[in-house]
Amino acid sequence: MDYLLDLVMIPLQVIIVFYTIYYFILAVFGMWRRKEKKQYAPKNSFAIIVCAHNEEAVVGQLVENLRILRYPKELYDIFVVADNCTDKTAEVAAKAGATVYERFNDKEVGKGYAMGWMFDRVFAMKRTYDAFVIFDADNLVHPNFLLEMNNHLEKGEPVIQGYLNAKNPTDTWVAGTFAIAFWMVNHMWHLAKYNLGLSTALGGTGMCIRTDIIRDYGWDCNCLTEDMEFSMKLLIHGVKTTWAHDAIVYDEKPLGFMQSWRQRKRWAQGHFDCGERYIPKLFVEGIKQGNYRILDGIIQISQPYFLLLSAFYLIMTYINAFVPVYTNIIYQILPVTVWTIIGIGQYLFPLIVLATIKVPPKVWLYYLVYPIFMYTWVPVTFLGYLNRHDKVWAHTQHTRGVALGEVKLTRMGDVDKDK
Repeated sequence: MDYLLDLVMIPLQVIIVFYTIYYFILAVFGMWRRKEKKQYAPKNSFAIIVCAHNEEAVVGQLVENLRILRYPKELYDIFVVADNCTDKTAEVAAKAGATVYERFNDKEVGKGYAMGWMFDRVFAMKRTYDAFVIFDADNLVHPNFLLEMNNHLEKGEPVIQGYLNAKNPTDTWVAGTFAIAFWMVNHMWHLAKYNLGLSTALGGTGMCIRTDIIRDYGWDCNCLTEDMEFSMKLLIHGVKTTWAHDAIVYDEKPLGFMQSWRQRKRWAQGHFDCGERYIPKLFVEGIKQGNYRILDGIIQISQPYFLLLSAFYLIMTYINAFVPVYTNIIYQILPVTVWTIIGIGQYLFPLIVLATIKVPPKVWLYYLVYPIFMYTWVPVTFLGYLNRHDKVWAHTQHTRGVALGEVKLTRMGDVDKDK
């Protein structure tokens, strides 16, 4: 029987199948690591930049942590941008040992502006650096972080994202499920893409960028997801973002649901904003250059669109089960056996990741509600789409002021064994 909705639903089902297979293949390649030759001889110099807005509760612990990294002290400096602060962020950071720059601008608000402002000041200094490293004020950093980034730079990788871990995964169920989501992305997306030689994307913190990359291509990334914007900007020029699995940064996850909701909505807004501007450019340049990595970037930046399409398809599936309104071709494209394998992998891969990184026992309980948390991405993403042109920065308050030694560090032992 022919249905009018087939004009929409058949192409949609093809898209669903394509993305499903793509994600499954990535997940498979994220279950192991390629052997890497590590050259730990420190060579590169780093300008560490921390952008902080009213972060007096946490910035001191980060600066103290950065001062004791396993890297020659003469090869890195710590700069904190106290951005439009009304508290004692600048005072706390300076007391902890950072070089502090205070920035006040009520028109150009947001991390992207603060980063660009600080890049200009570093370039104006007499001292030169080989690379910038960017952290958020609420972070804690693995002692080997700069050693790992030095190694990747020496391999010729100019733009690198570090492993985004969690410093408070057992605080609340929200923090725990948020941490699980990041762990899944670390392995089933970033690591998988690195194993396949594809470009991944910067994640906002734990980033390392060669200074000549900023000089050559400029910064000028000021949307709500400046990290994604810069990744796509570089990818158009054929510069890929790579992954440093052992360069670990411990990020503070939101404690409350509404806090996580606002943060995720901001990400969705910025993601859609970038998508509108960069998907056409990626397509044109990918075809023109015959570069599959550039075309792969379209999948990276189109994920929120796919989430909304998937939610729509799921609703239509339930309707179609009772009142047929379109032709179901899902099982004509892929047989039931393949869908069964994909379904098993969907539940098995996350368990492998959690077991591999040896998460705290409490996290296994949070995993039971993880699917519910993931479904909340649908309304968050929908609202992000509606507000995609709203570029007002929403600050996430951080209060988890702890030292590195107080955090239950998943993967710490694994990294130290590689040294």
